[in-house]
Amino acid sequence: MSHLDVVTRDKQGQWVNEVEGANELSLSFSSREEAVAAGLDFARQHGSRHTVEEATPSGVITDGGGPDDGVAVVGDRPARSDGLPETTDEDGMPLDNPSG
Repeated sequence: MSHLDVVTRDKQGQWVNEVEGANELSLSFSSREEAVAAGLDFARQHGSRHTVEEATPSGVITDGGGPDDGVAVVGDRPARSDGLPETTDEDGMPLDNPSG
């Protein structure tokens, strides 16, 4: 690959465009179609190559990493066992400050 070539690939259930030599220009998308279209557009604008790595769709977007990374939080949140009040609601939105 050369500078600014784009690779569209599935990364843990999310489609990403990784830009060679410019990671800050890499983007993620919720669908393959969006990622491919954006990758083609980027490659045309920068005179670079665009490659699509095919993957078997899992239908799931995860936040996990490698096997040695911390466990990704997926599903229901367990009840607190430390005696402290909850700080967010079921949707992850902050509650009123319980300490005043």
